[in-house]
Amino acid sequence: MSEYQVIHEKPQVFYDRYLRKPELQHQTHYCPGCGHGVVHKLIAEAIEELGLQDRTVMVSPVGCSVFVYYYFDTGNVQAAHGRAPAVATGAKRANPESIVIAYQGDGDLAAIGTAEIIHAANRGENITVFFVNNSIYGMTGGQMAPTTLVGQPSTTSPWGRRPNNEGFPIHMSELLATLEAPAYIERVALSDPKNILKARKAVHKAIENQKNGAGFSLVEILSPCPTILKMDPVVARKWVGDTLMKQFPLGVFRDRKPELPTTNQPPQRSIADVLGVGEKAPVAKQKQTRTRPTTIKIAGFGGQGVLLLGQLIAEMGMSEEMQVSWLPSYGPEMRSGSAHCHVCLAHERIGTPVIDHPEVLIAMNEPSLRKFAPQVAPGGLILYNRSSLPEGFTAENARVICVPASEIADVIGSAKVANVVMLGAVLAETECLPFDSAMKTLKATVRNQKMLELDRKALDAGRDYVKTQVQAGPVSQPDGFAF
Repeated sequence: MSEYQVIHEKPQVFYDRYLRKPELQHQTHYCPGCGHGVVHKLIAEAIEELGLQDRTVMVSPVGCSVFVYYYFDTGNVQAAHGRAPAVATGAKRANPESIVIAYQGDGDLAAIGTAEIIHAANRGENITVFFVNNSIYGMTGGQMAPTTLVGQPSTTSPWGRRPNNEGFPIHMSELLATLEAPAYIERVALSDPKNILKARKAVHKAIENQKNGAGFSLVEILSPCPTILKMDPVVARKWVGDTLMKQFPLGVFRDRKPELPTTNQPPQRSIADVLGVGEKAPVAKQKQTRTRPTTIKIAGFGGQGVLLLGQLIAEMGMSEEMQVSWLPSYGPEMRSGSAHCHVCLAHERIGTPVIDHPEVLIAMNEPSLRKFAPQVAPGGLILYNRSSLPEGFTAENARVICVPASEIADVIGSAKVANVVMLGAVLAETECLPFDSAMKTLKATVRNQKMLELDRKALDAGRDYVKTQVQAGPVSQPDGFAF
């Protein structure tokens, strides 16, 4: 007779040691009786059984769910509060072959993350979401959550939840099931061994669905939180079955592959392929001789064309097959408020669109000059929209060129083209992009022919000003300009 030996061991998907805390590195560090450890094991077992460890990316936002990256030996991305579905969408679209799992609590998914989860589900993103619902904010001190029960006290509702004041608990599974796109939505519970086994099957199915390309899957998991609910772990587990499940009934709310229109849809491609940054992406070396990588910050008042100038430079970079980024920043005012943008032009992939120390600063007004000049990289360039520097201003580490772009624009016939004057100036001084590319971009952007002609004059004027007044020394400006 054969002998059988049953060995219980943790899945290989987990790290060998858990470094979240120096002690007890062989076990998870959640509160005694917390459901997160159980859910972790169910997910890890499913990933291991399906052979997906090397393809899996876990996305964990704020709350107790954030600690996922201490336990899962997979790809891990930490997202801002509530934004896990948005981050998961980006990860999945960037690498469609990956298995992307968003792991969220009720305060995260159903409160600040309501928009993200609804729209990800409505798009039918092929991701898997595990929604741990314990009816309360756990990590931050027991505030009322969107799923807190009627009459249930919390630190922000010590009198208990009142429907006439705080509204009713939100049923996320039922709400998402009203959408057309989701493929699979089920609510399970960690109330007893029988329901934990059902939860195990649901977790496995939700991950397998993604592997098979079925679409959006979400499993809502009713879970105990003994510490915040101030219950003994055994009592908390029983409370899930006796109380929480009455408000949130278990069941499958959606289980079908949605019928999505297929007409007029381009073939699905990864973002890396679209942007041409994959391993096999060709490099357009023939155009790189016409361009020079640089980082530019453009700043001024709203209405001076600050953001548009940044867009034009970025569009030019793209037309020259450079890697580009454009990041705007502006206040609530449409006119006279402050505005600035960051533009990166590169031959390699850009790590971040934020520029701490730009090589070039285009300052359209004095406040911007004084504010951002100290940030310019040593040896950098500052183009200032005036005929002379303001009194008392010095820039020790950068070269400053005064270009009276607004005055030149007035002579041309429109104050609106001052930003294009600056475009001509920066191209002439830095040679980061070719002039013919600038005019092509303007033609593709400006539909008004009269305005396009003014832009052409402004572009030439900015270039000529730098070449005659700066590079060749002060001389009379052609076409009647004399500053």
